[in-house]
Amino acid sequence: MPPTDASTDAGAGPGPLPGEAADDTLDLELPDELVALFDADSPAPRTPAPDAPGPGDLDPADPGPAHAGLGEGDGPAAEARSATGAGPVPVPGAAPPPGLACPPVAGPPSALASATTSASPSDPEPDPDPVPGPAPVQEGGSVAGWPGSPRPDPPAPVSHLPAPVPHLPAAAPDLLGSPRDWAPAATPFGSFDLVPVRLDRDLALLAQWMNDPAVAAFWELAGPDSVTAAHLRDQLDGDGRSVPCLGVLDGTPMSYWEIYRADLDPLARHYPARPHDTGVHLLIGGVADRGRGVGTTLLRAVADLILDNRPPCPRVIAEPDLRNTPSVSAFLGAGFRFHAEVDLPDKRAALMVRDRVLRNLL
Repeated sequence: MPPTDASTDAGAGPGPLPGEAADDTLDLELPDELVALFDADSPAPRTPAPDAPGPGDLDPADPGPAHAGLGEGDGPAAEARSATGAGPVPVPGAAPPPGLACPPVAGPPSALASATTSASPSDPEPDPDPVPGPAPVQEGGSVAGWPGSPRPDPPAPVSHLPAPVPHLPAAAPDLLGSPRDWAPAATPFGSFDLVPVRLDRDLALLAQWMNDPAVAAFWELAGPDSVTAAHLRDQLDGDGRSVPCLGVLDGTPMSYWEIYRADLDPLARHYPARPHDTGVHLLIGGVADRGRGVGTTLLRAVADLILDNRPPCPRVIAEPDLRNTPSVSAFLGAGFRFHAEVDLPDKRAALMVRDRVLRNLL
């Protein structure tokens, strides 16, 4: 019977009532592709096989709707999947079929634990993409979430500077040079040398001279050898600003000299000192060498040795006791000029100066 209105078109008419058989109104044959699609959307009931389930089949005793229609070879949809080479489609929330590997979940163990723990229906749904915050530091140097893991050490600073040079002790300053290296001075009385004192060799001779009354009156070192030794050791163990020497005339020790830096001495507090001013102290040891001009000649020779071997030195300084008239006369005869009277802690002295610029005039 031909249709009377559009409602009788294929698939659009009213369905049969419950309990009644449906009458086919049109004899239409659908393509296999459509049948496969319908089967995929609404799976048909499956008659369990009498035998035990084979590989790939699911347990028929499991009535869960999530497992319906997932067996290999089920219906036209399975045939279509076999024809296209596609594997079974996983269902969200279901366990993966045998042979499928789960990819590793990226993130710290805390995230991994939350992903693998099944949440109860009452629990809130976890954030699908949490933003990790800074890991709190626990006691003992570990990071929360990683029990027992040591706290990483900060990277060592990189230095582009050269390795430091080990500290070396500074060399002792050369305050006076070495009088032993000065060439002998030729004098009318013979060749004259300044030889630095050695205690083991020269102490007995020097102590003898210091106990001569004419010398002790001004040097004040009379007494046992230890008194002279202490005076010498202060200079020998010092920083080199004073060098005790024997005056050797034609190979014979006959006088004692002290060459010192006057600008570094307490004397510098009592006169307008200049850098590298160099001072002299002396005594004539042998009585036979006194009073015949030997002292005057040797004073001039020693002043010339200082000026020749110490270019920075502008002047040679001396401060004999004003009471020692023979000594003051000897300095005046050796080219020194009287500069001033100065009050020192142990004497009133005549400050005598021999200037470099006047050495050839006086």
